[in-house]
Amino acid sequence: MKTVIVGIGGITNGGKSTLATRLHQQIPNSCLIAQDVYFKEDCEVPVDSKGFKQYDVVSALHMDRMTDHVELWKKNPESFMKQKSLRVFEESLLGKDVFVLIVEGFLIYNYRPLNSLYNKKYFLEIPYEICKTRRSTRMYNPPDPPGYFDGHVWPMYLKNRKEMEEMLSDIVFVDGLQEKDQLLDSVYKDIVEIIKGLNK
Repeated sequence: MKTVIVGIGGITNGGKSTLATRLHQQIPNSCLIAQDVYFKEDCEVPVDSKGFKQYDVVSALHMDRMTDHVELWKKNPESFMKQKSLRVFEESLLGKDVFVLIVEGFLIYNYRPLNSLYNKKYFLEIPYEICKTRRSTRMYNPPDPPGYFDGHVWPMYLKNRKEMEEMLSDIVFVDGLQEKDQLLDSVYKDIVEIIKGLNK
């Protein structure tokens, strides 16, 4: 059995979820784990001195639980997929007994226990103005309070990115503004090459 774990990280509203979902749809025997489902309850997330909820920190997420799920998949991807009611193909275009896990999220590279598990790490980035505009059109629960982007989201992005770059040197930075089909094709081809490498 061959397993490949691909990280799709990046800035908020940078296209992570879209790319990860499309990869999952295109790759047979793939599974998607999204970091957003591991947020702690709102009452457990601390507030800073400005009154902003501290969602953009690792401690706001159940990262230990997320890591456990990644390791469960790695141990037995077929069983993991069946538990998630995902179809398992005996053989696919990528070969026999090939399973791919896509891990998506904005802080997936800021938690050390996960970093050693990825075969490939992507990070989508977009400029400040576009990120702010996109964020303003999204509905969050709870909704962003006034000034949240400039007062918390963007400063924490810069802080988390710096921390990530100090921990890792093998991240592939990707322009999140490029055409979606082109981005999908590029990452998909990389995954195929990784699988070919496993066969050597």
